[in-house]
Amino acid sequence: MAGITPHDMLQRSILLYGPPGSGKSRVGRVLAEALSLPFYDLDREIETRCGRSIPDIFQLEGEPGFREHERGVFAEVLENGMAVIALGGGTLTDAGSYQAAQRQGTVVCLDARLDVLAQRLQTDGNQRPLLAGGLEENLAALLAKRAAHYAQFSPAIDTTLLDPQQATGEIQILLGFFRVDGMGPGYNINILPGGLQHLDQALGSIAVRGPLAMVSDETVGSLYLPMARSQLEKAGYTAGEAVFPAGEASKSIDTVVGLWRRFLELGIERTSSVIALGGGVTTDIAGFAAATYLRGVTWVCAPTSLLGMVDAGLGGKTGIDLPEGKNLAGAFHAPALVWIDPQALESLPLPEVRNGMAEVVKHGAIGDAALFAVCASGLPETQVDWKSLVSRAVGVKAAILRADPYEQGVRAALNLGHTIGHGIEAASHYRLRHGEAVSIGMAAETHLAERLGIADPGLTDTIRDVLVKLGLPVRLPSGLDPKEILAAMLHDKKKRDGMLRFALPVRIGEVQVGVGVEIKEVEFVLQL
Repeated sequence: MAGITPHDMLQRSILLYGPPGSGKSRVGRVLAEALSLPFYDLDREIETRCGRSIPDIFQLEGEPGFREHERGVFAEVLENGMAVIALGGGTLTDAGSYQAAQRQGTVVCLDARLDVLAQRLQTDGNQRPLLAGGLEENLAALLAKRAAHYAQFSPAIDTTLLDPQQATGEIQILLGFFRVDGMGPGYNINILPGGLQHLDQALGSIAVRGPLAMVSDETVGSLYLPMARSQLEKAGYTAGEAVFPAGEASKSIDTVVGLWRRFLELGIERTSSVIALGGGVTTDIAGFAAATYLRGVTWVCAPTSLLGMVDAGLGGKTGIDLPEGKNLAGAFHAPALVWIDPQALESLPLPEVRNGMAEVVKHGAIGDAALFAVCASGLPETQVDWKSLVSRAVGVKAAILRADPYEQGVRAALNLGHTIGHGIEAASHYRLRHGEAVSIGMAAETHLAERLGIADPGLTDTIRDVLVKLGLPVRLPSGLDPKEILAAMLHDKKKRDGMLRFALPVRIGEVQVGVGVEIKEVEFVLQL
């Protein structure tokens, strides 16, 4: 999987392969739905085109005859365009089919324990000629014969303990490929090391039109804008820069007005596009400017910070701060594409890594115990494989966004640590980074959940220990007045019916949303 290219990600079909019973067809249907792609079960396509069942083909023409039919049908299906295709258990043992897969597909191998494979095959009702006359014995012999063949398609997804939904999630994490529907026409999230060197291909995949306005802050712009502009202009785009001072203080209406005026200078029209290249502040501001300029123009999100990749750059929530609080003015405006290059994190300063890790911990706490466990290993270990860490964190948020794009219900789970955290940011006049404030907020809100009997006993210590191990704060710094924090929280958009509403953790991987909490309870945890 390390050799995935922009072409693979943007055009090639996803080919599910592996032994009989590994779940290719069941998982394939779920995966295709999650990615809004067509689905083909190759065996069913062969039966339809040949007008006879697989056992009948084997009986009349033998395995060589079947492989010839399979090779032809596979080639036809590949020509239909990008899709999810469930292959037969021996499809790629044929040289012609193998070569077609290498040219036009990305192979993901599924596997499971022998006893689980046999049990699934006994109950699925399909006849498999190569396993006739003693299913488990013949299956074991077949697996032994094909062991070296399957091993070349690694790493495999072990579906032994996974349902199709869970297996789909693991495949998306492996590929770094997600889709969010429900807000506008929908958009893909692609995670590709080195992807910023192929931004032109990314824009070409969604038929983006120019002229382009590339929005960035002064710090990130100096690193990436010259390269981005050069490659886009070589690809035939007219691209201009719109740069603002770095920092949360720029997340204001004055900055947005400056961007609008710059868009006018660059000739941005209703059919033009805005490219957001930077961290969370940049993606919030650029998205909001795109949402409001000419009543909405297309934008593409290319986050370069960990915070931007795993949180701020996803979901289509754009906005700016007011003196009274964070993100109080904004709009839902989905990007046309989120294009993530984890290699950008290799030069990210340590404070900004920690800033983003607070959101990664939050995603693990609300939806992925495995991700939380990775965070518990500490910073040196988490930085070994940025693509995997980012993909797993994105997977949590992408699943929630698909279920609730406009924050009518479960999307509020993403607010863990943010209700108090936003109040802390505002009260500190944004001297604390977002991740630092969310870390303190997460610790306080987990303690609040334990006081209310919502969280499992000891959960506060579990979450605090991981945050501390990552170098994040878990208590208010001296000099920060809890009353100022509470005053800022009372301006928060998450307040309803005069009560503050929280997303509170129950245990690692589970959160309860919409919990109304009395002010006195919040005051208590802020004093700790």
